[in-house]
Amino acid sequence: MQNTVSGEDVMKQRSVPGLLRLYAKVPPDRVGVLIGENGKVKQELMRRTRTKITVDSKSGMVIIEPESPDVPPFMVMKAQEFVKAIAYGFSPEKAFRVLDEDQVLMVIDLKQLVGDSPNHLQRVKGRIIGEKGRARKTIEELTGTYISVYDTYVAIIGDYESAQAAKEAIEMLIQGRQHSTVYRFLERVMSRIKRARWTELWEKELPI
Repeated sequence: MQNTVSGEDVMKQRSVPGLLRLYAKVPPDRVGVLIGENGKVKQELMRRTRTKITVDSKSGMVIIEPESPDVPPFMVMKAQEFVKAIAYGFSPEKAFRVLDEDQVLMVIDLKQLVGDSPNHLQRVKGRIIGEKGRARKTIEELTGTYISVYDTYVAIIGDYESAQAAKEAIEMLIQGRQHSTVYRFLERVMSRIKRARWTELWEKELPI
């Protein structure tokens, strides 16, 4: 299940004439993080995305609306992505990265891949995090992404290509591949991505 907190938390979208209204849900223990001390995080999110955000502290339901009719829909959607990033365990500082135009949030539902055995889930999460967080940190450094392992989900923030590479690497770890094999895979993929980007940049700078 992509981009949701649990089965019943699937994002709802309702059509209101002249108004885009999006919904998301955060776990009870993440509501305070979303709101922030004295409401600072929510206020900053609303300022950056020009949205109006209402949080039900008891249910964790979040309503996101544009502050005025001229707010582009993508800004409302970016605000929703931020809320989801908080729901998946990211700090506000890291979650704000999803507001950048080229950044995405990707989510892996571990239960869908390995089942709901608590012991098995714990082992898999341990492989992804690694001793003292070393595996997660290495994948983040190789791909330039942020990774959160929260509850039974793994969430990734980064540009699409880099986040996709991190997702594939994490799925390899879930399948039991050795960490060294996964790191070598990432080095090859990221080298290819960087070469392609440099080539594209170089071609753009060529005189016509």
